[in-house]
Amino acid sequence: MAVLPAVRSRALIAVLLLAVGLSATACGSGSDDAATERNLCAPPGPAAASAAPTNLASSAAAGSDRYTTATTAPLSSIDVSKLGLITPGKLSVGTLSDAPPSICVDRQGTFTGFDNELLKAIGAKLGLQVEFSGTEFAGLLAQVSGGRFDVGSSNITTTDARRQLVGFTNGYDFGYFSLVVPSGSAIKGFADLNRGTRIAVVQGTVQDEFVVNQLHLDPVKFPDYNTAYANLKSGQVDAWVAPSAQAEGAIKPGDGTSVSQNTFSLDNFVGYAVAKSNQPLIDALNSGLDAVIADGTYAKLYTDWVPRELPPGWKPGSRAAPAPQLPDFAALAAGKQKDETEQNAPKSTVRQLKDTFFDWSLYRKAFPDLFKTGLLNTLILAVVSGALGTVIGMLLAVAGISRTRWLRWPARVYTDIFRGLPAVVIILLIGLGVGPVVRNLTGNNPYWLGAVALALLASAYIGEIFRSGIQSVEAGQLEAARAIGFGYRQAMTLVVIPQGVRRVLPALMNQFIALIKDSSLIYFLGLLATQRELFAVGRDLNAQTGNLSPLVAAGLVYLLLTIPLTHLVNYIDRRMRTGRPDRPIDQVEAATITEGRG
Repeated sequence: MAVLPAVRSRALIAVLLLAVGLSATACGSGSDDAATERNLCAPPGPAAASAAPTNLASSAAAGSDRYTTATTAPLSSIDVSKLGLITPGKLSVGTLSDAPPSICVDRQGTFTGFDNELLKAIGAKLGLQVEFSGTEFAGLLAQVSGGRFDVGSSNITTTDARRQLVGFTNGYDFGYFSLVVPSGSAIKGFADLNRGTRIAVVQGTVQDEFVVNQLHLDPVKFPDYNTAYANLKSGQVDAWVAPSAQAEGAIKPGDGTSVSQNTFSLDNFVGYAVAKSNQPLIDALNSGLDAVIADGTYAKLYTDWVPRELPPGWKPGSRAAPAPQLPDFAALAAGKQKDETEQNAPKSTVRQLKDTFFDWSLYRKAFPDLFKTGLLNTLILAVVSGALGTVIGMLLAVAGISRTRWLRWPARVYTDIFRGLPAVVIILLIGLGVGPVVRNLTGNNPYWLGAVALALLASAYIGEIFRSGIQSVEAGQLEAARAIGFGYRQAMTLVVIPQGVRRVLPALMNQFIALIKDSSLIYFLGLLATQRELFAVGRDLNAQTGNLSPLVAAGLVYLLLTIPLTHLVNYIDRRMRTGRPDRPIDQVEAATITEGRG
């Protein structure tokens, strides 16, 4: 009788801990400071205006503009039925959620930011519906090239290397990027960086390329801007090379960091990525861009989202497009009241840790989205992939112990391949390789393809778990079953396999827990905002606030899922091994049993 309460008490500890965290978030809601309330995924407006950088690295100026078109076709001449869109009338866009103010997901779960709002305006000019899906920058250009998306919108700086893979529109923004260092650092500019400097960059970005190919240094690569900046603040890296908009948006008063120098982005401008073979779509987007510049829409969006001076001699759109009528950002910036000396005093290590990971007000804001969107999608992906992976895994296990080598060998090859490849590679192979083939069946939505990829990955491990469990059953069990008249198949199905499965239940639950966490990798395929799982929701909130507390909140929800499951399977395993615990026999029942004896 003591077994069940003990298991229940241990399983409830995790739930109680989360409840304590929730109550703590509620108690800490009354004193939100300005940094907590700051929303990086909201247009900052002209009040945030900044002048062109004055501390430019002169030796790293941009090259000549070789790609901007002289003019564009009139909108009236564009036939939207001939744009080669994946879905007629709809512009399918791959974007990111972690680089405000250019690209992000707001608190309503909508993909927004300057790049995406501008693309919506261009789509409206062309009469196209625009649908955004979130993905990772490392795979975005390949997804555009492979037909997963019509357009890539991610503040993408155009380089010759990238033009080998995709085509680009004319420029709609200019890419300065900044060297961010701790206050008081000896690093005053790019020339001070050397092989002993730990330089943070986001993998696959033009800043990554600049550090590797121009500075000939080996940077520390991170998956997103917020993680890179958090490592700079904590002292894990010495400098951060980032797009200027993201650098200025990330630095908050008290962070103890500053921009020491800026440089021009390689090859001048930022454009939308389109498949190289789809020139009609590139031309149409160029025409739409010129149209929104001409009617003032561009100037309004630019002023709201990225109010900073354009570099001298450069303007967005084609060479024939009018220059956007922008406010005097330099004058606005000069007129702002500044008291940065006191505000930028570095925080203590304990305060920095608390503000970065344990901002209770952000926990309270994160949990509704985590439960409403993230938890639901995580459970759907884990349950579907777990069920399918279990079925395939059992087939692999049976084939792996078969007497027929034509079953054993394919099972072994399958297991070796899917256990040896990284999970991200398998997910991308299924999503980007099989996706175009079954596009009509899936509606070009890789959500279920991601679940299938997870199932195939899990089945290789589950198959080995089942095989080891089955082979651990004593040979005498099979012989005894055969001795009483069972055939080989009956003996395996009714006697051996059930015993083997019972022995490996804890290992199976561990695999299911791993599936719950691996569901976060589906984001690489590009998902709608409503399809984000726990980690993606936490990361998007992290991008909105520049704070890692939402990711810790997502981790608490993962614990809420995994710890009770672990103790449940341990309880089931114990019951199967020891049987139902003895209970005292009622006195009346005992008297009935012994009546008439003696």
